[in-house]
This record gives sequence, structure tokens and C-alpha cells, in this order.
Amino acid sequence: MKAFVTVKLKNGVLDPQGKAIAHTLNDIGFPEVLAANQGKVIELDLKEGTPESKIKEMCDKLLANPVIESYQIEVKSA
Repeated sequence: MKAFVTVKLKNGVLDPQGKAIAHTLNDIGFPEVLAANQGKVIELDLKEGTPESKIKEMCDKLLANPVIESYQIEVKSA
């Protein structure tokens, strides 16, 4: 099974990379972009039947900083 963990900064946390992306897109001819948020997707190959609670524990302990980041988990069976 695979788990996809999407990690993003929480609302209100300064995102200089996202701001730079939006600014550059505007500069190169995409004025419709009002804002951008940078995040990351972590793909995990897991043993079939791994409970989502274990994946949440992985996120809280290593994959995301719960103080400034939020995460979403998507699980797909093989």
C-alpha cells in the first residue's frame, strides 16, 4: 500500500517561497495568480494493512512540524 502525505504551512505562517512563486508568475505574464503556497508530498511504501494511526504518528514525529505545518494523508491499496 502507499500513503501520500501532503504537508503545507498552516494559515497565517509566513511562506516566503510561496510569495516568491506568486511574484515571479506575475512577472512572467500570469497576473491571474493572486497567491501561491509551497508544500511537499511524501510518498510512503507501507506494509498492507498499516493503520492510519501509525501514519499520523509518523507525521507528528518526523514528517511535519505540527506547530507550523498541517498535513493530509491519502492511502491507496496496491
